[in-house]
Amino acid sequence: MKKKRFSVEQIVGVLKQAEIGVPMAEVVRKARISGHTFYRWKAKYAGLEVDHVRKMRSCRKRTSD
Repeated sequence: MKKKRFSVEQIVGVLKQAEIGVPMAEVVRKARISGHTFYRWKAKYAGLEVDHVRKMRSCRKRTSD
């Protein structure tokens, strides 16, 4: 199985950069992702904070045990 390049925390960080006003083209270039990937991440993770992501992950671990 292919390893993911970015953790969810890193994805949220990239999206936060775009939210604070950094141009999308610059965010995409610095993260070395495509525009399509950026918009796909935005659709999936928009509005999330890093602490929300960690809570979701801990809940999933508890339910899978």
